[in-house]
Amino acid sequence: MAATQLPLKDKVVIITAAAAGMGKAASFLFAENGAQLVISDVNGDAGNRVANEIRRRGQEAVFVRADVSKIKDAKNCVAMAVKTYGRLDCLFSHAGIATVGSVLDTSEEVWDRIMDVNLKGMYLMSRFSIPEMKKMGKGTIVCTASVDGIVAFPKQAAYNASKGGVIALVKSMALDHAQDNIRVNCICPGVIRAPGGKKWTREDIPYPDMTALHALGRVGSPEEVASVAMFLLSDASSFMTGAIVPVDGGWSAIRMSSYQTKN
Repeated sequence: MAATQLPLKDKVVIITAAAAGMGKAASFLFAENGAQLVISDVNGDAGNRVANEIRRRGQEAVFVRADVSKIKDAKNCVAMAVKTYGRLDCLFSHAGIATVGSVLDTSEEVWDRIMDVNLKGMYLMSRFSIPEMKKMGKGTIVCTASVDGIVAFPKQAAYNASKGGVIALVKSMALDHAQDNIRVNCICPGVIRAPGGKKWTREDIPYPDMTALHALGRVGSPEEVASVAMFLLSDASSFMTGAIVPVDGGWSAIRMSSYQTKN
């Protein structure tokens, strides 16, 4: 029996927000499955630790510090992939931040920062990645939105709006670049266990209060999100583009139904 092909074997992949949580889990998973990685994050120390650990395991990774909302940083991140490996095959555009508040509670400064990182960052990373993929004749992009971009969560006006924008951007890029053989898809995580497993990352809410919002009765793990992102980046999903994929344990299914949770 022939050996199973690694899903990302020899693919050059950029991962943004790779120093912690889902991005960190994706970094280790992708490296284990054959990827040649460029990992980026605003946290230089943590990002370098991830890259060093991947290399210690005998796999390939370089780290570049980047704030994806800055055009020079986004351009430099893609340039690092080309300089190091000679090309770019895949982008896992994962960077995002959150805040709590209605439009009345959200300052213009906070609104702009959320949009700059969550939406503009996706645009900038794709803007510089797509030309390199076109040179290769194909490519794949996966952007991280959120289930909150599908069904809004209260008191998160800026975050909900930014993630809804990511979903629309993904659909637009999928249409615009299908003829270039570049596939663009989107994952929408539900509540995912934070580092340490004690608190939800967006608000100081204990996990047991959130489990009833998911049909599976639990929150997700970073590794579960990373595995879906890897599937969408790999050739196994070759007939998928413009797809919006909830990775939410049934959160969106519950919110779209008449099911009433009891807290």
